[in-house]
Amino acid sequence: MLKGFKDFILRGNVIELSIAVVVGTAFTALVTAFTTNIVNPIIAAAGGVNTEGLGFPIWPGNDKTFVNIGGAITAFVTFLITAAVVYFIFVAPMNKINSLVKSRLATAEPEEEPIPADTALLAEIRDLLTQLAGNDRELTSAGTSSKEPEGSR
Repeated sequence: MLKGFKDFILRGNVIELSIAVVVGTAFTALVTAFTTNIVNPIIAAAGGVNTEGLGFPIWPGNDKTFVNIGGAITAFVTFLITAAVVYFIFVAPMNKINSLVKSRLATAEPEEEPIPADTALLAEIRDLLTQLAGNDRELTSAGTSSKEPEGSR
């Protein structure tokens, strides 16, 4: 039972997954810092000088009722940046590598070369002559067996 657990833990997929989680966590922190310190101030500036950012309060004077549209835009930008980096850094190269590996591992079947027209015509003539010769033999054997007695051959 412990050997099976050891094999599971040391399998490449588990190790790759743990590395991906660590890299993803670090990258999420980087993108969050970028959006908090750069994107948020730009979006807040779009809201105006005397406001808390891009949004509106449902009840004036109550900060807890502030609908923060800027925060939603920031979350969307964070998602787009994360998705783009994951796709272009991890997914696209892995797809390219997988397709290259599959193409190298695939056994290429040799394509049949097309038969030249004159060779094809000669093959048809040969087949027709063989067929005619077979028909002649059948006719000759059928004709001789009906005309001649069996012992006269």
